[in-house]
Amino acid sequence: MKISFYGYNTFLVKSEDIKILIDPGGGFYLFKGWLKSLLPEAEWSDITHIFVTHGDPDHYWHVDRIAEKSGAPVICNKTMVQETNEKRLLLGPRDRGLTFTTEIKNLHTIAPYETIDVGKIEVTGIKTAHGPLTMKLGPFSKTVKPGPNERIGWGSIGFEIRMSKKVLVNLGDTLIHRDEWKTMNSPDVLMIPIGGRSVHNTMDENEALEAVKMIKPRLVIPCHYNCAGLHRKNANPADDKYFHDEVKKLGIDCIILGINDSVEL
Repeated sequence: MKISFYGYNTFLVKSEDIKILIDPGGGFYLFKGWLKSLLPEAEWSDITHIFVTHGDPDHYWHVDRIAEKSGAPVICNKTMVQETNEKRLLLGPRDRGLTFTTEIKNLHTIAPYETIDVGKIEVTGIKTAHGPLTMKLGPFSKTVKPGPNERIGWGSIGFEIRMSKKVLVNLGDTLIHRDEWKTMNSPDVLMIPIGGRSVHNTMDENEALEAVKMIKPRLVIPCHYNCAGLHRKNANPADDKYFHDEVKKLGIDCIILGINDSVEL
């Protein structure tokens, strides 16, 4: 099994004839291509499964394009989909507000604690919750909080994915859930956000360490930190070396993946 990282929470996992994509998003690069696909287009055509952890642009901006190119099923939270005129429509990835406009031919929805089979993989939904996001532009700042009428963090869910005799957990962008995550038991891989120290939309390094202690994975891959945001080179800073060293002290393996880096299990 090969796991490749493309920034934010975009992961590609290849094993035999399975090739799953987690969060087909775009990067907030003001001068390098606004919301350009994090996953290279050369990888699109043979994707077999697409997972969406929530409806923020950096996590699923290109979902319909990659689904059309590959024919892969899209797996997401039930709240990301509405029935309109007998059609099941996904929250529009490039639309403003809570507008359900995008038809996906092969769409599978899941709720926290629910388990479904999609092709050769089994998926269980994990309860997650996106935190408030503080956006800064020079001396000005604005904090947006998830809510019933706010798009930010909409449809938040994590995934426990069973494939090729391994268990992978991806939590998307989330705050810590001390009670709900106790049911997870030693997955092979945990992909966990650590960049919430300044913007508070996810766990920070210490909260993520607390989650690692509860979940007890065999391998930890930190993500969604030190990301570019508009004109800023680092919108959500985190000390990945500190996190790495503290995870290793627990007797758990941890690997820091840069953009386009991979690890083989």
